[in-house]
Amino acid sequence: MRRLLPLLIGAALLSAQPPPDIRAWWVAYVDIAPASRTAAIAAVKRYREASRKDEGFERIELFEQAARPAHFCIIETWANNKDLDAHAASANVRDFRARIDSMRLSDYDQRPYKTLSLSAAHNDGSRATFVITHVDIGGQGTNAADLLRKLAEASRKEEGNLRFDVLQHAMRANHFTVIEEWQNEKAIEKHAGSPHTKEYRNLLAPISGGPLDERLYRAVE
Repeated sequence: MRRLLPLLIGAALLSAQPPPDIRAWWVAYVDIAPASRTAAIAAVKRYREASRKDEGFERIELFEQAARPAHFCIIETWANNKDLDAHAASANVRDFRARIDSMRLSDYDQRPYKTLSLSAAHNDGSRATFVITHVDIGGQGTNAADLLRKLAEASRKEEGNLRFDVLQHAMRANHFTVIEEWQNEKAIEKHAGSPHTKEYRNLLAPISGGPLDERLYRAVE
């Protein structure tokens, strides 16, 4: 029995751990001709409604950069890679891209991601302020994933934080997308000056592969 006890304890600990998050993500950026802004928003909404019928659909979020109309970020969440792959081959995706291609000023920059750290819940339909950041790691010596997890865990405890998600590129482990949701810009300013944010940025600077690409967004409902 004494020999079995450590094995039983280990099995109990493993069973108590939550299963890994296997959701698959698309993060896309696109700049639309100002005259086509309304049409582009309508195209995304039509695409989202059609996508709801696909297996594994969870959500498609549309964000517009603050003070920069027609600069959009589109974030898609799917149950797993198999469902996302099936969706990617659908006529709905081809139709949507054809519509957007006729309006865009930039490339439709879409990349696959996986979950690194997610908030417990999301607030659909929020009028809060979002911060979406692309983090590119170029140096060695620091575990960037652990650094971002630590930042996310501390930031979720801050007053005014509604969401703090970290995604990791599915094929390039040194690229991350951070999605923050805050009640207002005052909460964002307080977060920027917090000790854990300063520590994160000080540790990030020596290993960063480029300037921190951090932008304010509003959700487009």
